[in-house]
Amino acid sequence: MRNKIVAGNWKMNKTYKETKVLVKDLMKQVKGVKLTDTRVIIAPPFTNLQKASKMTKDCKIEVAAQNMHQAESGAYTGEISADMLKSIHVETVILGHSERREYFGETNELLAKKVDTALAHGMEVIYCFGEVLEDRKSGNHFKVVEEQIKKGLFHLTSDDWKNVILAYEPVWAIGTGETASPEQAQEMHAFVRELVAQRYISDVAEQVSILYGGSVKPGNAKEIFSKEDVDGGLIGGLMILQRSLKRYK
Repeated sequence: MRNKIVAGNWKMNKTYKETKVLVKDLMKQVKGVKLTDTRVIIAPPFTNLQKASKMTKDCKIEVAAQNMHQAESGAYTGEISADMLKSIHVETVILGHSERREYFGETNELLAKKVDTALAHGMEVIYCFGEVLEDRKSGNHFKVVEEQIKKGLFHLTSDDWKNVILAYEPVWAIGTGETASPEQAQEMHAFVRELVAQRYISDVAEQVSILYGGSVKPGNAKEIFSKEDVDGGLIGGLMILQRSLKRYK
């Protein structure tokens, strides 16, 4: 059975003090949520990872990093390595987020290297992909997504996929007020699952969790998450993350 996952990407938000307050609040909320087959993951900024990790040590909330460098170490000013994350008990990392692709020029080829480094260190990867509005309007969205997944992940072995979570981000629906309909989300998720099944055995495709990451709101979370191939959400809004947790009570 695939895990249901509610993941919160905090982006460049929350100071050290604010992080403590929010984590405490989330810990209280999680106590009232049935988490038999549901995982809750939060991704604070680098400066707050260690504190969040310590606070959630005995809680069902997991902590992830928002990014990491592909090199083991070296002269990469401002970057963070897999070993650094592991040393503070952070075992999951988000890679390929649309903002990393757009603002920092991260390519599928670069992301493949980052994925390899993370997996080599026994980390779990949340791999993001998705199309922009132009691709959606031109009907090119399936081709774009296929390329992002093939170039970033299809060099992996079947065993590697045990540590991969997929996250579909329709970029045109992030921060724009637009949201992909539940039917559009299901259509893309089903396409991706079939894509993985064609490259690997069907068991790999059936076991990988695919999250939706396009402006999830309290009003649409339940309907989107209930779709057959949608296994949860990668949520950017912190208040929305808190409210979405209530859908699992």
